[in-house]
Amino acid sequence: MSAKGLVGIGLAAAVAAVAGYPLLWRNACLSWGASAVEVCREMPGDALLPGARLVSTRAVTVDAPASAVWPWLVQMGPGRGGAYTYDWIENLFGLDMHSADRILPEFQDLKLGDTMTLGDRGPVMEVAELAAERALVLRSQDGNWVWAFGLHPLGRNTRLVSRNRIEQPGASPAARLLTLYVMEPGSLLMERKMLLGIKRRAEALA
Repeated sequence: MSAKGLVGIGLAAAVAAVAGYPLLWRNACLSWGASAVEVCREMPGDALLPGARLVSTRAVTVDAPASAVWPWLVQMGPGRGGAYTYDWIENLFGLDMHSADRILPEFQDLKLGDTMTLGDRGPVMEVAELAAERALVLRSQDGNWVWAFGLHPLGRNTRLVSRNRIEQPGASPAARLLTLYVMEPGSLLMERKMLLGIKRRAEALA
């Protein structure tokens, strides 16, 4: 087959993948690692943005108790323990993320109302709900993003569940398409790395 034919096949495959994403791949993207029960189950923070247009629920099993997972969650954030994902990507957007591989005692005293800013122009995230070794909920001060983490015992292990609820008031059709085809798959790339990063660190701690 000629090079021109291969290019044509490649373009057709790319177009098919993009066109099929909303029906064929989107659900898997937004629910990576989570069971049907976890996707449907109410989580802390849901009531803070009940009508969100975009909701993702992703999860991982950590072979460790919640007590080994919790310290990594409470120290997350820019200028703190990082996000345990691809730091170089985060820092392209000026987020000052440097993922720690140890527990940082100076960032363990998280309290309701504590805030962190995601970059110079990013949202300010505020601790909206906090239940030690059970749940942590962050909410953007503009009210358009709620990010919740739940820890659920599974025998001697823990299910770590992450849920994002996002609203885009006044977003243009182009912005919504960008979210659908770029931001959603991108969020899976970053959040999958984050969840697996917490899993690895918590299991090492345990």
